Amino acid sequence: MNENIWSVGELTRQIKDLLDGEHSLQRVYVRGELSNYKVYPSGHHYFTVKDEEATLKAVMFRRDASRLRFRPESGMKVIALGRVTVYPRDGVYQLYVSELVPDGVGDLHAAFEQLKAKLAEEGLFDASRKKPLPPYPERIAVITSSAGAAVRDVIRVATKRYPVAKLIVMPVRVQGAEAPPEIVSAIRYANKWKVADLIITGRGGGSIEDLWAFNDERVARAIYDSEIPVISAVGHEPDVTIADYVADLRAATPSNAAELAVPDQTELHASLLTARKRMLSALLGRVEAGRDRLRRLRERRVLTDPGAYVADRRLSLDHASAMLLSAYREGLTERRGRLARCAAALDAMSPLKVLARGYAIAETEEGTILRSKEEALPGQRLRLLLADGKVNCRVEEDPEDRGDR
Repeated sequence: MNENIWSVGELTRQIKDLLDGEHSLQRVYVRGELSNYKVYPSGHHYFTVKDEEATLKAVMFRRDASRLRFRPESGMKVIALGRVTVYPRDGVYQLYVSELVPDGVGDLHAAFEQLKAKLAEEGLFDASRKKPLPPYPERIAVITSSAGAAVRDVIRVATKRYPVAKLIVMPVRVQGAEAPPEIVSAIRYANKWKVADLIITGRGGGSIEDLWAFNDERVARAIYDSEIPVISAVGHEPDVTIADYVADLRAATPSNAAELAVPDQTELHASLLTARKRMLSALLGRVEAGRDRLRRLRERRVLTDPGAYVADRRLSLDHASAMLLSAYREGLTERRGRLARCAAALDAMSPLKVLARGYAIAETEEGTILRSKEEALPGQRLRLLLADGKVNCRVEEDPEDRGDR
């Protein structure tokens, strides 16, 4: 056997050197579907890129993964940029990814949709939690760049429409990595110190990259947590950001935000004039109604002829007296008839009626009426009550006893 014999490590290193030396494999774009996507505590991302024909192991180190602007997930179609080499320990080739973007849409668009879905599921977009705007704000905090056109538009429109409102400009960056923390700090500061009763935050138009600060999750949560109502005014009419969904009101432009924030003094003046006319008309109507009532009172008979009023009351009194007397007489007649009927009934039941027919009532000297012969004792003195008086008598003997002799 004259051929060279390689160890596993030597062969693996040889293959690695060949792959590392191939210039076309040092910067390669690979399209496929993510599978088995995992993020380790170290911050490194491990996954597989696959299609219908093959699979390719891949890794994205923490430094490169920190630049991702969306959250990769298994099943997502992506385009990965990286280099192909061999991992010596396992002896397999894999893709070391430096950039990863969704296939078909940009990474910012994917990040936007992911954050939108997440916050919507948490209820940050619910209409029920949106606060009403004050109808006549006294102080308005404008959180935007002090050098941009947005702040000038807000000041110009708000001052023209409602000059009594005080505008408090809180300058922040609205673009770049430093913008989200500054916007969040300004919103929290305004709430902590109650510097205004309304907040307008936003910026002028631009690309999705320019507007990205208002798609930041930190900004969205700061707007949601704000106790002061917030108007989001980002970009132009077609531009929609996460801040627009979370804010209590979305304005198409910064100028439109100023229009929505304050009333129009011209319209207020017209409304006040209309209200004044209505109040004056109502007051004149009440005065005229009072005059008519006074005129009717003045023409009433009680005032034009007071004696007639007294005469009418006298007639009413006479009529009432006659009715009372008639009622009294009828009642007296009825009671007399009832008394006569009661007297007749009592007379019919009177013991004197019985005595008049020849009967007598025997009673003792104490007034006890005898109801049986056994109650009469020989020698006892009794009184007999007759129809025309009393007769005293004495019991001599029991008649039944005499009959026995």
